Amino acid sequence: MNYLALAEEIAREAGEMLLAKRPARPDVVATKSSPTDVVTALDEEAERLIRSRIPEGHAVLGEEGGGTGSGAVRWIVDPIDGTVNFLYGLPEWAVSIAVEVDGRIVAGVVNVVPRGEVFTATLGGGAWLAGEGAPRERLRCNTGVPLERALVATGFGYAAGRRAVQAEVVAHVLPRVRDIRRGGSCAVDLCSVASGRVDAYYERGTNPWDYGAGGLIAAEAGARFGGLHGRAAGPSMVLCAAPGLFEELHNLLAPLDPERDA
Repeated sequence: MNYLALAEEIAREAGEMLLAKRPARPDVVATKSSPTDVVTALDEEAERLIRSRIPEGHAVLGEEGGGTGSGAVRWIVDPIDGTVNFLYGLPEWAVSIAVEVDGRIVAGVVNVVPRGEVFTATLGGGAWLAGEGAPRERLRCNTGVPLERALVATGFGYAAGRRAVQAEVVAHVLPRVRDIRRGGSCAVDLCSVASGRVDAYYERGTNPWDYGAGGLIAAEAGARFGGLHGRAAGPSMVLCAAPGLFEELHNLLAPLDPERDA
C-alpha cells in the first residue's frame, strides 16, 4: 500500500471539507485541559471523516477520538492542528496525518489548508512541498546558522503554571537569538523548519498527533528532531533544527529546566 498517497488524499479531502464548512466564527463545543484548550464541531467532524477513510484493520491515534484498534500499522491524526487559529480565522492551522509501521513513522502529510500548501515526506524519501499552482519542491532546512542569528519558533501550553515556566524560558532565549516566532501550530512550525522559514523550533507539551507528520518532514529535510538529553521527541520537549544549531539550542535550553512544572 502507498501510505503517503492515501494519507495525502485524505488530508486534502479533510482540508476541503473544513474550508467549505468553516463559518465566520466556529463554535467551541468543548474544552480539554483548560478553558483555552478548545474543540470545535469541525475538529470532530474532520476526524470522523479521516477515520472513515483509513483502511479497516489499521490502528488510529487521533487527537479527538483517542486510540482505537491495534496492529503493525497506526495512523496518527490531528484533524486541525492550530484549533485556536482556526477559531479566529488565522492561517496557521493544518490537517496532520502520519502513518507509523512497527513503531516508526514512514509517511507524513501536513496540509496547511489556508495557504494551499501540502508538505509531505516518506522515510528515506525526502521532504516535499506542493504549493497551489507551483511545481513540487524538495525541502532542505537552513544550515550553518549560529544561535545568535537563528529565528526560533516556539509555542505555549494551556495551563497557567506551564505558561509561567515557558515565559521564564523564552525570556532567557530571546536575548540569545535573532528573534522568536509563535505561530500556534506545532505541525506548521516543524514544516517551517523543513522549508527554511524558521531556523529552529522548540516546545513543551505537544503530543504525537501534533508532531508525528511534521517531525518526519523536518527530519527528511535534514533537520535533527528530538528531545532534551538525548531523549526522543515527546510531550516533555520537542526540539528541531539543523545539526549544529540543534546542539546550541539544546545547550541553551537544558540548564533552564524547561520541562519542569511551576
